[in-house]
Amino acid sequence: MIFVASKNPVKIEAVRLGFQAMFPEKTFEIKGVDVPSGVSDQPATDAVTLQGARNRAERARLAAPEGSFWVGIEGGIEDNGQDMYAFAWVVVRDGDRTSQARTGTFTLPSEVAQLVRSGIELGEADDIVFGRTNSKQNDGAVGLLTDGLIDRTKYYEHAVVLALIPFLKKDLYR
Repeated sequence: MIFVASKNPVKIEAVRLGFQAMFPEKTFEIKGVDVPSGVSDQPATDAVTLQGARNRAERARLAAPEGSFWVGIEGGIEDNGQDMYAFAWVVVRDGDRTSQARTGTFTLPSEVAQLVRSGIELGEADDIVFGRTNSKQNDGAVGLLTDGLIDRTKYYEHAVVLALIPFLKKDLYR
């Protein structure tokens, strides 16, 4: 059983696709568990975003100890004062090891960045700028900005795959 530290269907599907890609001969049961990240609703640095993903994976493990894997996904932003960048961290745990990987990074449009700087969470800022509702449980900023070429599920899926490398190549990662 794999527990995803979120009930967001995008994150659950990304984990399912990532595990299926890495372990095609296996079948997985995946459940979302609602646990807090322990960081702000809009993590504003790389380090805080990674900590949020780590916290989620650990809190999922504590909430559902019967699992075989626990996955935390946390999206965040980094603001250098001129540009604002979006990315996410994925942390995968099993009983013995923890691995992590980060998604690609992209620049947010200035209108979205201004809203985030004013205290609005990225998903809500996307909804305002793009005239959408609940985009963070659909295509997200990355999907809106790429016209669906890379939706939020695909965006997270690649990082899930990368975080699973040590579980696939156990002999190389002791």
